[in-house]
Amino acid sequence: MLSNIGVPGLIIILVIALIVFGPSKLPEIGKSFGSSLKEFKNATKDIMGDEDSKNKDNDKT
Repeated sequence: MLSNIGVPGLIIILVIALIVFGPSKLPEIGKSFGSSLKEFKNATKDIMGDEDSKNKDNDKT
């Protein structure tokens, strides 16, 4: 879904976010969004790793 937005769409979203939240809150929101995204990616990796180890255990038996 994000790949369909394009550069003009991202610029419009950033301008709207700047208007709504103001310049002082924007870095804080970006930082929290980035850390949330990082945690989500790590959780996804852990889940996929658990699936891989289960599949390897099933193959051994």
